[in-house]
Amino acid sequence: MFFVIYNIISLFLFLPVCIYHLYRSLSRGRPPAFGERFGFIPCEVLGKIKQRPVIWLHAVSVGESIAARPLLKALRARYPGHAILVSNTTETGRSIAAAFPEKDLCIYFPFDFLPAVRRALERIRPEVIIIMETEIWPNFTREASRRQIPVILANGRISDRSFNRYLRFSWFFSHALQLFSNLCMQTETDRQRIIAIGAPSERVLNGGNLKYDIPFRQVAEEEKTDLRRQYAIPADLTVICAGSTHPGEEELVLAAFRELLPERDDLFLVLVPRHPERANAVALLLERSGLMYRRRTALNGLSTRLFHGGEVLLVDTIGELMGLYALADMVFVGGSLVATGGHNLLEPASVGVPALFGPHMNNFCEIAALVLQYRAGLQVDDAVGLAQACRTIIADTALRSTLGQNGLRMMRENGGATERHLEIIAGYL
Repeated sequence: MFFVIYNIISLFLFLPVCIYHLYRSLSRGRPPAFGERFGFIPCEVLGKIKQRPVIWLHAVSVGESIAARPLLKALRARYPGHAILVSNTTETGRSIAAAFPEKDLCIYFPFDFLPAVRRALERIRPEVIIIMETEIWPNFTREASRRQIPVILANGRISDRSFNRYLRFSWFFSHALQLFSNLCMQTETDRQRIIAIGAPSERVLNGGNLKYDIPFRQVAEEEKTDLRRQYAIPADLTVICAGSTHPGEEELVLAAFRELLPERDDLFLVLVPRHPERANAVALLLERSGLMYRRRTALNGLSTRLFHGGEVLLVDTIGELMGLYALADMVFVGGSLVATGGHNLLEPASVGVPALFGPHMNNFCEIAALVLQYRAGLQVDDAVGLAQACRTIIADTALRSTLGQNGLRMMRENGGATERHLEIIAGYL
């Protein structure tokens, strides 16, 4: 009865969902890709995975795609005869996943309308479906179950902010959760929470966090210099990288940067908005601030004039964040000075760079606590605190090195989730 009611409601939501998606796509300059989202995948596209058993991994956006990378690499190594299909919901997630060499095909995830889901599953016919983190779609899960296709939740998490909401609507989510073959959660807390929402306890396990299995390394000074040269940044500047920033946050970062400039003439800021389509709005902020800046897309190789201290590189592209973290002396991880929930602190830690972050880390509270436990970064309250933390790290090179080394130690001591996930997946392949 639940699924009958759900699909009746879906009929009424069909037009609003399509209109919203069209508006969102066009406003961001992205194709709406309605064909794939309704399960119409051309035969010539499916030819890339024809005649092979298919592993379908779904990662909704950028963060989930990056978290899935260690698992994708392990799946490719262990199952070379299988085709790996990656689906995404967002355009930025699709852009990131499309660059992964481990995948054979990248598509948009179908809307959870019954005809779209049935058409996609019928055309792809996967041997197993792996859904990253916490994407729960009733029709998709039910139709996969009816076709006896195992569905595994990987790297699952229930944040503090979303737990009460999930609990309130557990009558809705429990129907789909009952159909998952296994649910691999990041922590014991996540395991207990998803059971409380309605997942069968015997199918839920603590698999660890795949994000800890991202490659980590100490970036050599020669490599750092080479990376800076690619962005026209002189090797002798002290570089602060503000990554994955959100509306209302760039103003705070720029305020902190401007506070530091009278004290040091060798400071340089790399500003990376979470959504590159916001680059025009951020450029207006930079113009009003009086700071000299250039966009990433305006750099044209070795002939580009080198930046000077006090200037800003505005990154209006995607897929370059890890390289920008590697060339920096310290990293501020955005989404944390505004109530967005934070972003992944493991990325700067994985290249041995100190991480700075604000108070709003509820989406990554476990990782934030671990960063503080290992002394791999500093948490600040506001723009004044951010300026003071940068000031401290700039003045104390020994502290900067210690924070970076602690981050690498944290990565080394908290891995192993990929192998635990593979053990579960192997039971269905």
